[in-house]
Amino acid sequence: MNGRDLVRSVKAVGSAGAAQGVRTVRAAWRRRRADAEGLPPRGAERARVPGEVLDALPGPGGGVVRFSRSELRLLVAANGAVFWGWDGAAPLPSYALAGQGPEPDPRAVLEPDKDGGWRVVAERVTVTVSRHGAVEVCTPGGVPLRRDLPPRWWEPVGGGTARWMQRSRVTADARFFGLGARASGPRLRDGAYRLWNTDPGRPFGPGDDPLYLTMPVQLVVADAGTHLVFHDNSWDGTVVLREGEEGAGSGHDRPGASELRMDGGPLRCWVIVGTPARVLHTWGSLTGAAALPPAWALGHQHARWGFGSEQEVRRIVAGYQERGLPLDAVHLDIDHLDAHRVFTVDQERFPKLPVLAEELRRDGIRLVSIVDPGVRAAPGDAVYDSGTTQDAFVRDASGGVVRGVVWPGETVFPDFTHARVRAWWGGLYRERLAQGFSGFWHDMNEPTSFAAFGETTLPRSTRHALEGRGGDHREAHNVYGLCMAQAGYEGVRAAVPGERPFVFSRSGWAGLQRYGGTWSGDVATGWPGLRASLSLVLGLGLCGVPYSGPDVGGFDGSPSPELFLRWFQLAAYLPLFRTHASLRAGRREPWEFGPEVLEHARAALLERRRLLPYFVTLAHLARRTGAPYVRPVWWNTPEDRALRDCGDAFLLGDALLVAPVLLPGAERRTVRLPRGRWYDTATGRAYEGPGKAVVEAPLGRIPVLARAGAVLPVRGGTDEVELEVWAPAPGRGGGGLVVPDAGDGWAEPAIERYSVRGQGRRVVVEQEREDGAVAPSRPVRVRGLD
Repeated sequence: MNGRDLVRSVKAVGSAGAAQGVRTVRAAWRRRRADAEGLPPRGAERARVPGEVLDALPGPGGGVVRFSRSELRLLVAANGAVFWGWDGAAPLPSYALAGQGPEPDPRAVLEPDKDGGWRVVAERVTVTVSRHGAVEVCTPGGVPLRRDLPPRWWEPVGGGTARWMQRSRVTADARFFGLGARASGPRLRDGAYRLWNTDPGRPFGPGDDPLYLTMPVQLVVADAGTHLVFHDNSWDGTVVLREGEEGAGSGHDRPGASELRMDGGPLRCWVIVGTPARVLHTWGSLTGAAALPPAWALGHQHARWGFGSEQEVRRIVAGYQERGLPLDAVHLDIDHLDAHRVFTVDQERFPKLPVLAEELRRDGIRLVSIVDPGVRAAPGDAVYDSGTTQDAFVRDASGGVVRGVVWPGETVFPDFTHARVRAWWGGLYRERLAQGFSGFWHDMNEPTSFAAFGETTLPRSTRHALEGRGGDHREAHNVYGLCMAQAGYEGVRAAVPGERPFVFSRSGWAGLQRYGGTWSGDVATGWPGLRASLSLVLGLGLCGVPYSGPDVGGFDGSPSPELFLRWFQLAAYLPLFRTHASLRAGRREPWEFGPEVLEHARAALLERRRLLPYFVTLAHLARRTGAPYVRPVWWNTPEDRALRDCGDAFLLGDALLVAPVLLPGAERRTVRLPRGRWYDTATGRAYEGPGKAVVEAPLGRIPVLARAGAVLPVRGGTDEVELEVWAPAPGRGGGGLVVPDAGDGWAEPAIERYSVRGQGRRVVVEQEREDGAVAPSRPVRVRGLD
């Protein structure tokens, strides 16, 4: 017995309450014993590299290059993405890819290269393979973007899963982004980043890593071009990044470097080259279009762990209504459940929940329910009994059902990697719908299982179906939340086929956007937590998950009025706009921070409501093009090195630049502008980019700048959609897109395209149609003229 673990066990019993504390101690020891018995011992290993090239077998879109100790499968897809897999690894099966994967590009041909290597030349990329197994990706003009050195495997002598390492080189000026939800981003500095979805067990800040949602997805931005690399492997791993340095040592550049080490699984990856917009569009075509949220989910949502009764919910809603504050949804946490058991209702505190839900819906407010994967392990619990009959719960290596500890106490966990179990779980959402819920908030699905010591998740030896292939939690852990999101989304869509499901999940993996979005998790209250909130949203968007947002005000503690307001103002321009806090935290209703904060919060809420048609348009564009709502300021000009290093502002679509206040006491801030003319939307003052501008940021607002020539759909005084047009710079034009939306349903509305040009002191706005340009059918308001 480890002495430190014994001490942790004693502390756990004292701090968590006797019963729950004892459960966490038992769970920790059970987990350790299960892995000791169920995982193969790690003994002697044999190192291996690909060896010398032997020959190649051309095929559709590429072919197979054979080496003395491995083989490399190469494929260029019709959408321009490049795949390669070592040891014969193929693109499928994959939890990340949508459908059956892309078709090969018939024009891409594997052919001999110099020095005994091979290459594939395609329209958007050239891939060369050296005779020792290094893979280099170049632009069509031959400029290198990345070079993957020959990989190395360590194989157990007695057989079993090999761990592996892949080292890569990028240009000296390159910057790294992505890897899922990272609090220290959006630009990823030198350091190690773990690929293992983890509940930190406490509110987190910028120094905490990993968090709930990790992905082996990197976006690399350099002067030569942008590329995305995705290693399709869900095992535990670590990425070590090192930025390059130009002119380092004797005037020579030191390239940037990435080293990926994985504990097992296939060595296979996808690389996509192009502009940021093209890269994300191709990535979306690979991994699936983003789920389209109902329009109400783009409004303001209020949550709290601690809404303990129907009376409390009514009191909060009345507070919003009496003060004229827009509210679109209320979220109920685990305290509305019967003893924290999933798919139940506490009938004493919420005796007429469907009536409450209907009352709120009549006022335009929806109810959202928390859903945790842990099911109380107690005969008589309807979900437990049903799941037992369905053989739905994960088992250990000896065949026994795995038990953990979460809020209900002793729990069991569905195996969401089995299609039959997903269908069973999805059917349970009909109970939630019957209670009046319109949306679903997946929590604790890393999955988390409380433990006095060691990892707070399932034993790694836990068995999973993995779509019939069979395997254990080492491979299934990172996709557990993704598969739960699939189950919920598909279950709700089957139950209410005429409505768009609203699901967002704390954990997930590549492809999560197909089923919904995510949120920050338990971000710490404080100015560092505010900054981490923006980093998370930007990083997730660059990984293909466009819908996300933080807990406004932080999860714990009591924010100062200034901090709460600045957080609120930032979130008013993020896709998910939700206040939330823990049971023991201070209140998060805007009126709790004094009359001044209340008035400024009202202004932010009203502006969010005014911009709702713009958010709806961005949601449709995210689905159709893969472009996130929230984009880094370098999105359109990735060659601007100063913008690549800017992480304290963002573009909301193409039209707006939002510069939140991230420091206490600030009444103005410096904003780094992309090229072109930008208007302060509050004052109308024009600024010219590229460069820096000092912009006023009084407590009542944060700087928001509009691009000259932009067309924004906004809600007018009679709730009809109007066009807000910002005057183009002299000699320049502009334009914008509008996607009209009914608010719900599956119709695919046509995109309205508008062009803008200056004509002396006039601004001409036209709607572009196939039969020519016509006057807009919507009201137009021009801003930015003297």
